[in-house]
Amino acid sequence: MDYLSLIKKLLAIVIDEEASDLHISVGHKPTIRITGQLVPLSGEKEIGKQDSEEIAFAMLSELQKKRFLEEKEIDFSYDFENRARFRVNIFFQRNGISLALRLIPNKIKTIEELNLPPVLHDFINRSQGLILVTGASSQGKSTTLAAMIDEINHTRPVHIITIEDPIEYVYEDDRAIIDQREIYQDTLSFANALRTTFRQNPDVIMVGEMRDLETISTTITAAETGHLVFATLHTNSASQSIHRIADVFPPDQQNQIRHQLASSLIGIITQRLIPRIRGGFIPAVEVMLCNPAVGTLIRENKIHELPTVIDTSSKEGMISFNRSLADLVRKKEISLKNALDYSLNPAEFKSFLK
Repeated sequence: MDYLSLIKKLLAIVIDEEASDLHISVGHKPTIRITGQLVPLSGEKEIGKQDSEEIAFAMLSELQKKRFLEEKEIDFSYDFENRARFRVNIFFQRNGISLALRLIPNKIKTIEELNLPPVLHDFINRSQGLILVTGASSQGKSTTLAAMIDEINHTRPVHIITIEDPIEYVYEDDRAIIDQREIYQDTLSFANALRTTFRQNPDVIMVGEMRDLETISTTITAAETGHLVFATLHTNSASQSIHRIADVFPPDQQNQIRHQLASSLIGIITQRLIPRIRGGFIPAVEVMLCNPAVGTLIRENKIHELPTVIDTSSKEGMISFNRSLADLVRKKEISLKNALDYSLNPAEFKSFLK
């Protein structure tokens, strides 16, 4: 069997069916995800152990194959015949090898097209500081980052460096010069790339993920030293993000890092994709701006008070997650049931609807 032709056939189906993902797993037919639901491809054969292995190896270079066999999993991007890009994760599991492929649209959507709040334009217009985009996996963080980076690309003559694992959206230089670096292919690690970035004369830096102490520390330093820095975290709220950053450091350094964060942070956008009534998904967001009150709470480690400040600062552009959900219900974008299911505090959410 020509396994490369098979994978190309399956990727074409993903595009034609407007699916978001393709799953290849031993003992199952190839399966796509459409508006959140898994749909087995009835016209395809069940994947055997050798099939999944051959499909995986057909997509990997020799260097990638070596790394995959050593590390037992691998992330990379795959350019499908200039029609679309896919973010691919291949991993070992009990029955052999599985693949998860996420479609990355060719067109980078704008903040408005993504139904994100207008306050994000204010973030983009800043010349230095740290902007965090947070949320669980597969909640649109990369898409939101791409919208903000591409708006800068079209409006400001700056040098942008992105550090990604893997590169997802590909930018076409407009007013900006954009250098995109992929972990393992163009640099050895986020920390290595960040350290050398200071010698590359960037105005804007995008860090795909703040994974460890060195990456977090260098990211905050970059934001303090005259750069506009975008980064992501796998956290579910602004307060959780502050805790996560501080907790990475030894106890004797946590107070210092909170002070650095309070002075360099511009804001935190936390998002969750909610099923839309008319199909597809729409983001519900929490937006925290680091105003003087927020900065004081971060410095004094009164993180538990941040939700109250967010909730009472809507005139400044801050948005609580429950208010975002309530607004989407009132606009008939999402159902009341889904809003309640996704709310972290359903009782408070109900009070916003009244």
